Amino acid sequence: MTSLAERLRVYVVTTSTGAGHEGVVEAAVAGGATAVQLRAPELDDEQLLPLAVQLAERCRAAGVALIVNDRVDVAVASGADGVHVGQGDELLGVRDRLGPDRLLGISVRGEGDVAAALALGADYLGATVWATATKPEAVPGGLEQLTAVAEASPVPVVGIGGINADNAAEVVGSGAAGVAVISAVAQAPDPVAAVRRIAAAVDGGVRSTGRPGRP
Repeated sequence: MTSLAERLRVYVVTTSTGAGHEGVVEAAVAGGATAVQLRAPELDDEQLLPLAVQLAERCRAAGVALIVNDRVDVAVASGADGVHVGQGDELLGVRDRLGPDRLLGISVRGEGDVAAALALGADYLGATVWATATKPEAVPGGLEQLTAVAEASPVPVVGIGGINADNAAEVVGSGAAGVAVISAVAQAPDPVAAVRRIAAAVDGGVRSTGRPGRP
């Protein structure tokens, strides 16, 4: 059985710019991603739900996990595999609304947030590594903080922020189970090739550590 760490290894986040939501998902599936996050702050729930249903079906057929960003009700109604929420969201009660069978990802600012995220039922954590224009509000902690979060966490940690094929191996080598990428795929001239390069870099980083991903 595939572990959760393995399911989160190459985690592609959609955006309305560049390739667009559907284009990013198609590139992720074709390029060997293991998870996709549908992130569409420009859409309200009524607009987002049919798109989430469509993409959940596409990802399910490909064996790729689909996570919805922020919108718990949309994640449940669409049949997505889970939801990812940040520290600025209403976190209390998310697990109850989501149910026991879907994945709950929670962004953390550092190792000090790990215990609270676990108490809320997090299955995995997200940690910002480097600055990114896509999420300027996220405070980067660098590789050192990523390692601290991974060492404090009994659940997988996904690094995000400024990650591409050139530095993905470093992120995994610093303790992350996987990498999340946005502009490195959505803005790439060839999104499928970009996903493949990132996946190859992550696999190389995993091999160099001698472990399948922490934990």
